[in-house]
Amino acid sequence: MSSLGLAFADGAVVAKRNLKKIKRVPELLIWTTMSPIMFVLLFAYVFGGQIDTVEGVSYREYLLAGVFVQTVIFGSTFTGAGLADDMTKGIIDRFRSLPMSRSALLIGRTGSDVVYNSISIFVMVIAGLIVGWRIHTGVLEAIQGFALLVLFAYAVSWIMAYVGLKVSSVEVVQNASFMFIFPMTFIANTFVGIQNLPGPLKVFAEWNPVSAVAQSLRESFGNTLEAAPDVWSLQHPFAYSLIWIGIILAIFVPVSQRQYRKAAARAG
Repeated sequence: MSSLGLAFADGAVVAKRNLKKIKRVPELLIWTTMSPIMFVLLFAYVFGGQIDTVEGVSYREYLLAGVFVQTVIFGSTFTGAGLADDMTKGIIDRFRSLPMSRSALLIGRTGSDVVYNSISIFVMVIAGLIVGWRIHTGVLEAIQGFALLVLFAYAVSWIMAYVGLKVSSVEVVQNASFMFIFPMTFIANTFVGIQNLPGPLKVFAEWNPVSAVAQSLRESFGNTLEAAPDVWSLQHPFAYSLIWIGIILAIFVPVSQRQYRKAAARAG
């Protein structure tokens, strides 16, 4: 087997090990799925009636794309927390003693979190259908939207992998992640339009990849409220989202692997 094939084979074993936690600690899955349900219900019923929308278009349909993106970003923190937990418990030393690929731990960790995020997306779809969200496009457009969402979640999980290997504990991972997540998800078009934001915040929101992913999802599902702002990133949100996914993976896959080697060397 080639080195790449060995890395993916070993990574699949590590991913299976991570997914077994669902059976052993079912509370982890329960609380993972409660968060997206809470956001859907909170914004749909508490804030939805107070937010103006284009006549004839439901705010709840506009909302779901933003909740989708926010939830998978929050879900990616499991990557960093899981790696930090393995570091503090000495699991890294055990993996280093086995005849396995050095990339397997990161491949398995990020791969298993794709499953976690997919479960969260499924739960959000059910919750969205209950509150009135609908897909108004064809099957291929909807599949394209969900595929982009999963791919974006996978890319963000590599950022969190680097954070988890860089810091010293699970608590620090969570605090550091929130410092990144909150401005990225709230200074965007996730929950409301960005046309009324003040100058610098509006520019940031227009070029924020979270805004592009949310806009792309709305177009894929037929949930747009109005024409996209006259800026290239939101006029071509699918292409812009893919560019950012490529940039994130190109940067954080190698730096995460390098940080893993450094962390393993310190542990040894």
